Amino acid sequence: MYENEPAVLVVDATMLDQVDALRRLPRHVVLVAADERSERALDGLCPLSLVGVDRPEARHRLLAAARELSCTRLKGTRRHRRLATLNRELRELSDLGKALMLERDLEELLHQILALGKWATASDGGGILLAEPEGISARQLRVAHVDFDSIENIPNNPRLIPVDDRSIVGHAARTKKPVVITDAYRLPAESCFVMDRAFDEEHTYRRRSMLIVPMVDHLDHLVGVLLFVNRKSEPGARITSKEAADRYVLPYTNREVRLARSLAGQGAVSIENARLYARIERTLESVVKAAVTAIDQRDPSTAGHSMRVAALSTELAKAVEHAGRPPYDDVRFSHKQLRELRFAALLHDFGKVTVQENVLLKAKKLPPTLWERVDARFDLIHRTLELEHCSNGHAARLPEALAEIDHMRAIVRAANEPAVLDRAPPAELADIARRTFPMPNGSVEPYLTAEELCYLQLPKGTLDNRERAEIESHVEETYRFLANIPWTDDLRNVANYARGHHEKLDGSGYPRRLTAPDIPIQTRIITVSDIFDALTEPDRPYKPSVPAEKALDILRGEAKAGRIDGTLVDIMIESQAYRKVLGEDWRQF
Repeated sequence: MYENEPAVLVVDATMLDQVDALRRLPRHVVLVAADERSERALDGLCPLSLVGVDRPEARHRLLAAARELSCTRLKGTRRHRRLATLNRELRELSDLGKALMLERDLEELLHQILALGKWATASDGGGILLAEPEGISARQLRVAHVDFDSIENIPNNPRLIPVDDRSIVGHAARTKKPVVITDAYRLPAESCFVMDRAFDEEHTYRRRSMLIVPMVDHLDHLVGVLLFVNRKSEPGARITSKEAADRYVLPYTNREVRLARSLAGQGAVSIENARLYARIERTLESVVKAAVTAIDQRDPSTAGHSMRVAALSTELAKAVEHAGRPPYDDVRFSHKQLRELRFAALLHDFGKVTVQENVLLKAKKLPPTLWERVDARFDLIHRTLELEHCSNGHAARLPEALAEIDHMRAIVRAANEPAVLDRAPPAELADIARRTFPMPNGSVEPYLTAEELCYLQLPKGTLDNRERAEIESHVEETYRFLANIPWTDDLRNVANYARGHHEKLDGSGYPRRLTAPDIPIQTRIITVSDIFDALTEPDRPYKPSVPAEKALDILRGEAKAGRIDGTLVDIMIESQAYRKVLGEDWRQF
């Protein structure tokens, strides 16, 4: 009974058995001792005493002083409470600001701003309208996010509202000042704007109190408008009729205006930051796309490879989440982690821009100049045999000798073709290399030089050890390039993930000979995706395309040998994630 009103309590000896109750009274209740016994018993609790005050006028003045003291204490208590409330609101707004500043996704940011604003102002609903175009001279507001407790499933209708005085939100945006409406259906006569009742009629709703606060950035540019509707006395109330509005809706006070303005200021900064972050992201995407384009231009036959590996990697990562298969049954990839994986896959071959074109584009085992030399040499051998057999009278045996030369030439030509898997070179190559013929200058030359024989005996691919080392150097060149980019925290692993795509679980890969414990799942995913696409992509000059089923068999073999992750191979096959990159011309992306 003494909580909110000033009070003076005169205490005498008959009340001393209630000392504990007296001590629990609010501080603004002033106790006045009526006699010596109560004065002694309540020492320290009674700032005033009637003991010795006999004149009635003096007693009245003392009780009046007690009343003034009670009023002063009550005012102090109320101010303390208001100050505590303000401090709490400031802390909440500070925490709110921190949370908003950390959010980069614009849609999620708008959701957070509106949800927190509804909570802070006890509103049933509200919306955020963003200025268009962005910047100095916004001419329209676009409805970006709307949410009402009393309305379910509001359709996303990004309609445009002019920034002018015809509507309430347009007026607030034009003046850049808050607008407080007590009753939207009874606007003041001097109002220049009107109430559009179409929303209420469409959704069986009743707007009553409204608070519209413009969001303005540090340059006084309009970012958007915050709109709150129907401050409620009961959080669970549904405002679907005039009667419900009469019962539950309260007008917005200075407190809600203050909170909404603070939220609008922080929201404007957060939205601008999110937009700036989005622009930076688009710029980064453009840089990555330019890098991939540079790779494609170095080797047009592999154009689209990086895009396909990135697409398959992200698809396989999603399949891992859904598979629930040990040891990856607890693995989950956030949106940011998928983006990091995608960037690493897109850029995994960027270091190839440093590889010499004659190595990067080498289509056969013999370099073009050596093949021309071998081909010309066999022409010379052919002509030499003709001259020898005609001059020594053995012309009858010439067709047989020429057929043998043509056969050897065919063996060399076949040996010059690269193999996808290890293949033993023809045994005849060594015999051919040991053969010699006389040159016109009198010297004797072998059919094949040691260098040429070395190339032709390569068991797989087109590269010898020196050339392979140059190709393999692209991994470290990729890492050096990517490591010099000041990636944001959510992309800090791009360089390392890309660097390991040629590592093998058994330590037989390169460049660092890592083993399974040191190879993260992201790198393993890129490795599997890279191998599959390298096998199945359209024919390259140095190797034919392998059918998908054959490529999967090769992957199973690599997994069985312990070189790549067998669980990922199984998940890719079972989920058919690999079909993501089949049947598309990725050069257009």
